Amino acid sequence: MLQYIIQQTQLSSRSIENTLSLLNEDATIPFISRYRKERTGNLDEVQIGEIVKFKEVFETLEKRKKTILKALEAQQVLTDELTQKVNLSRDLISLEDLYLPFKKKRKTKAETARLQGLEPLAKLIMSQRVNDLEYTTSKYTSKEVETTDNALEGARFIIAEWINERTDIRNNIRHQIERFASISSKVIKSKVAEEKAQKFKDYFDWQESLKRIPSHRFLAILRAEKEGFIRVKIEIDTESALQKMEARIIRSQNACATQIQLAIGDAYKRLLFPSLSNEALSIAKEKADEAAIIVFTKNLKQLLLGAPLGEKRMLAIDPGFKSGCKIVCLNKQGDLIHNETIFPHAPQNQTIAAIKKISALAEVHKIEAIAIGNGTASRETERLIKKIQFKNSLDVFVVSEAGASIYSASKIARDEFPDYDVTVRGAISIGRRLQDPLAELVKIDAKSIGVGQYQHDVDQIKLKTSLDTVVASCVNTIGVNINTASESLLSYVSGIGPKIAENIVNYRNENGSFTSRVAIKKVPRLGGKAFEQAAGFLRIKNGKNPLDNSAVHPESYGLVDKMAKDLKKSISEFIGNKEILQKIPLDKHTTETIGLPTLQDILRELEKPGVDPRAKAKVFSFDAGIKTISDIRIGQMLPGIVNNITNFGCFVDIGTKESGLIHVSNLSDTFVKDVSAIVRLQQQIMVKVLEVDVVRKRIQLALVK
Repeated sequence: MLQYIIQQTQLSSRSIENTLSLLNEDATIPFISRYRKERTGNLDEVQIGEIVKFKEVFETLEKRKKTILKALEAQQVLTDELTQKVNLSRDLISLEDLYLPFKKKRKTKAETARLQGLEPLAKLIMSQRVNDLEYTTSKYTSKEVETTDNALEGARFIIAEWINERTDIRNNIRHQIERFASISSKVIKSKVAEEKAQKFKDYFDWQESLKRIPSHRFLAILRAEKEGFIRVKIEIDTESALQKMEARIIRSQNACATQIQLAIGDAYKRLLFPSLSNEALSIAKEKADEAAIIVFTKNLKQLLLGAPLGEKRMLAIDPGFKSGCKIVCLNKQGDLIHNETIFPHAPQNQTIAAIKKISALAEVHKIEAIAIGNGTASRETERLIKKIQFKNSLDVFVVSEAGASIYSASKIARDEFPDYDVTVRGAISIGRRLQDPLAELVKIDAKSIGVGQYQHDVDQIKLKTSLDTVVASCVNTIGVNINTASESLLSYVSGIGPKIAENIVNYRNENGSFTSRVAIKKVPRLGGKAFEQAAGFLRIKNGKNPLDNSAVHPESYGLVDKMAKDLKKSISEFIGNKEILQKIPLDKHTTETIGLPTLQDILRELEKPGVDPRAKAKVFSFDAGIKTISDIRIGQMLPGIVNNITNFGCFVDIGTKESGLIHVSNLSDTFVKDVSAIVRLQQQIMVKVLEVDVVRKRIQLALVK
């Protein structure tokens, strides 16, 4: 395993070996990355994730090898040479090729021919030394094989199967598909006029290199095929492929050569190309899935680490027309203190009453900020709020509603607010998202947040694994206040999980707030290993020990005490005092297990203990003159917020129902390899309108530098 992972990652053997050892001890990626830098050689979470990935790939491969060796042994065909070949296989494709000739098959044409006694004839033909093939073949006719033509056909079926099972032939065709295959799509004529088909219009007659097709286009084509609008085909130069096969197999110019040539054509058309083109499609799909998942995880990370407004008293509005605007007031901790519905818009148009109500609530509850969902009636509600003369200045924020409806109908929401309906829960979620995006968004299935491309088309198991990894990384990067965190948030803390998270909340409800990290050990089922993995990521504000509100792990408290005593200072004097901290001679505190990387991390944390590394939320305003797509004109400069990033560009909310697209070619004057290197999710930018298609509801934009 070690050599395999070294080959795949190019990381040092010591780093990999120690990381594998930690993983086998049930250490998590965030814990290893943050608190075991000396053992790993300072590997980051991405590098550790690669080790985990290839560890799993290797284990899957080894498991398959054992299964195949057992099957071969049961068939009594296992030789020392075959055992060696199986054990030396470095990927599943070559392994399955080795096993192919021995795999139990359903009833095939070749198997039928064998039962008819035609395998000896097939061997004679393949020897290419038969001078009178007609006479030789006549010996193999029977009641079941009435003519020589029937016998030759049966023999060709057997030969075709042999050719299909040849590793060199398969690899040669694989190589040709990999280098030269094209993917093409044609519309199904009966579907061409269907409205739902129009979004795939670009692929009604499309062709390009399979090797070069971008992942988003490949996934779009597959979706169009899945929905029944197009047919997809993989093609290579058939004549060239057949000639290469013939050159490898045919060594004579007699009648045997003619039969082998026919068998080659049959093997290629019926067995090889269908199988290997599907394999190529599967590999292309895996690569496209990986690219799409990477985009999704990058977006999700940016969204989760989005700027929080912090602990502010909040009035949140889930806007609507006929059903009204649901209003909630939240305290600094995000607890619900009031809710009701107002009807300022059509058809009720109770604008004055709504203004009076919002103004009164803002004063009574000492509201510090207002959050408005960005769905239906958002712009109208924003304009209404900005007309109100509040006694104190209030910042107004428009907040993404993506996934709020999923949360409001979820078990998590029902458990949190059993006495309120989905509209109230949705408004609460909008307000809490502004207070702390991470704490609220972890409650929602990441796929429902809407910041990816083709997330429902990719491998769902791989997607969930990747998204869970990102969520855990973000949660542990920021740290969690154990006395206020929800069960959902706690479940992502290193070493915790859903059951212990539930136990923490129950213990907190029964016994009150935790006053120290040591007290966390009293939680049922939170043993020594879980405490080791979790403690550094759990924060206790205003606790007995100031270090409990930092990322300094309890295992290093003794070291910090020694540092303070050496400088004749208390821990309280020590923390946050940059001048004193800079005087610490780090080399005097290094040990076999604690080196400079850990010591430098401790000092950075002591300088700013418990400080949230995220930026603060900024107020943003759309262009007041833009309400619908019909208001947009080519050449306009508009403010916008990036609300999705893909491989082909980014989508920008400019205040209309439809988001505009900045194609990758319009992001910069130079080539853009990675869109997220130019823009980030929720970034406030200026754009220029390039094109408006009102009928298709498409807006093309360019980034203004």
